[in-house]
This record gives sequence, structure tokens and C-alpha cells, in this order.
Amino acid sequence: MCEVLEKARMTRPDFVVVGPEEPLAEGVVDRLQNELGIPCVGPLKELAQLESSKAFTRNLLAEYGIPGNPEFQVFRRVDGIKIYLERLGEYVIKPDGLTGGKGVKISNAHLFSTAQALAYCEEILARGEAVVVEEKLDGEEFSLMSLSDGTHVADMVVVQDHKRVGEGDTGPNTGGMGSYSCEDHRLPFLTADVLRQASQINAAVAKALRQKTKHEYKGVLYGGFMLTARGLRLLEYNARFGDPETLNVLSILKTDFALVCQAIINGTLNRLPLRFERRATVCKYVVPEGYPDSPKHNVSIDLSKVPTRPPSELRMFRAALDIKDGQNILTGSRAIAFVGIGKNLHEAEAIAEEAASCVAGPVFHRQDIGTRELIERRVAHVKSFQKSAPSHILV
Repeated sequence: MCEVLEKARMTRPDFVVVGPEEPLAEGVVDRLQNELGIPCVGPLKELAQLESSKAFTRNLLAEYGIPGNPEFQVFRRVDGIKIYLERLGEYVIKPDGLTGGKGVKISNAHLFSTAQALAYCEEILARGEAVVVEEKLDGEEFSLMSLSDGTHVADMVVVQDHKRVGEGDTGPNTGGMGSYSCEDHRLPFLTADVLRQASQINAAVAKALRQKTKHEYKGVLYGGFMLTARGLRLLEYNARFGDPETLNVLSILKTDFALVCQAIINGTLNRLPLRFERRATVCKYVVPEGYPDSPKHNVSIDLSKVPTRPPSELRMFRAALDIKDGQNILTGSRAIAFVGIGKNLHEAEAIAEEAASCVAGPVFHRQDIGTRELIERRVAHVKSFQKSAPSHILV
């Protein structure tokens, strides 16, 4: 925190866009604005609880009657947890605070008995954290990032991320192996009505935050949603741009991003239309062998065979990669993201796949992201549970 403040004091930027969740949770925006007078695209600490406290978010939706909550309870003591777990049957257990995407455990995937679930809850409580227990949901996930200036909310392009490390959505969860967006700014399994519901939830949350805290939420409302047989459900909120989804949407943003940031800061987002190219995008992350559990690191990779294309077709984003003596060195996490941009998903996927396949070294990527086969399975999944759902699904 001190290093960030000192850097800002020396450089005096016009504004700061805060990326990671930890500085938001620690109040970096509060200090930049209050101590240095530097405006930020990112919420104050109290508002950043939207991501840093799962209990805060669930209770906010419940308090203000915003649809989308699954059945849930927040526990600060072990009393009552066992009864609730047995009543739900299948469940998800989450620590209240930030866990870097690694704290969520699901029945019959990570926890195979009530005893194991209780032991995990007791572990969380022993750290001084609350436990959030939710019903286990089945459906298709998607991400809708909206921008908020405190009063007005503007949606970005909807994206679907792929958390599982392996082909066909197998293996452990990761920070995200890749994502895609479509040229019509929809997803193949989403109706316009479902997308509108997600947009309305994001807008309602921004309003509720303003009413509850008396502060304006300026930044990104990243809603992680799931379409289920019983309607739309909110999985979680992030209080900043999501990775990898941001790589998709900013690659096709036509509106000047600096102007977007200024509109968020000035409360004039309603006067600046967000315009995106009518192009499809596919993002694929190249990661070290062994990722995420035992990734190779301090090993070089060769990018010399990656094709050169104009940025309107291919973007390369370096991530967990160092340069030493002119070599690209793996540091142990997701190394490089390639974003293919095309007139349709087939074209965008082919561009991203060609680039990712040309990285030489102890790395791999998910070849199935953005492919027709995988997306058809997603569509079939939604159709399978919508057959038994009411003809008009409400959130």
C-alpha cells in the first residue's frame, strides 16, 4: 500500500484504475482519493465488500429484494451448520473473505461427507472468518461486467469463462483458462430476456450500494451468473475487471477507454455510449505444465513461431512471464493469453488456437475453448434442464 501511494505521489496521475482485489479490500482507493486527491476507477473499501465479503453481498441482495440469490445462510459459529447441510443435501461452502478463487468447496466434488464439510467449516471459523453455505446449483455460467459511475450503469459484452484446467471442463479450477464472446454480443445459450435480467441485477446492486453506504460505486460491477432450471442466479461479484474476460471485451471496445474512465469518475457515464465492434473473440491462456497444482517455473519458452497478425485479429497479453537474458521465463502461473478476433467464433477460435499452438516449451492450453463442439454441449446442457422448467422462468 505504501509503495502504491508513494508512486502515485511521485507521478501524480490524472486517475488510477485499480486492478487486483486485495488493494481494493485494503482501501487503496480511499487513501488515493482522501490523502492525495487522485480520483480512481475502483470502489471505496466499504463498497469493495461486494467482492471481499460474500456474506455482505448475499445479505445486500436479500435486504433490498434483488433477485438472484440462491438459498444460503451465513454462520459465525458452528451451531446449526450440520442441520443446514443435511437439509440442503448438496451444498457449496465458502469462506466469507477473499481466497484467490481457491476457497470454495463443493459437496461430492471436494467434500464427500457431512463430517468433511463440518471440518472445513470449523477450519474457516478458526481463522476468524464467517462461513457462507449455499445450495449447490446446476447450470451454465457467464460473466456480465458493467461499469458504474455511482448513478448510471453501462453493460459491457457478455462473456463465458472456462475455469477448469482440462479439456471438456475437467480437472481443478484455475484463474481461468480462456473465454469467448460472440459477434452478436450474446451467448448461444442465453436469451435476450436472461441477459436483460442480469443487467437489471447489476443496476439494482449499484443502486442498493448507494442507498446502504451513502457512497457512489465507481468502477466495475463484475457479475458472475448461472442460468439454472429455476432461473438466473448470482454466483458472486468481483469489484474489478475480470481475467480473462476483460481481454475479450477491451479488445473490441471502440469507445476511447480514457474517456470511459473519466465518465465513471465524473458521473457522466450516461452521456458516453459504450460501443463495441460486432466481432467475436476467443481467449486462450498458455500455462506451464503441471498448472495449477505443481506448475513448472524458471524454464524458458520460445515464442518465435507465433504468427504475426494485426491487432485487429490477434492480441497477445504477457502475464506470469519474465524476461532474462532475452529469454521468456515461466514464473509458475498463467503465462500468456492470446485473443483471436474474427467475424464469427469459428474464425476467432482458429486465430487464437494457431497462436497458442505455436508456443514451444513445457506448456499447454485448452484447445477446446471457443470450438463448436464445446459450445454445442453448453447449449444442449441448458436445453436439458429447460425442458423440465416452467415455460416462463423468473429469477
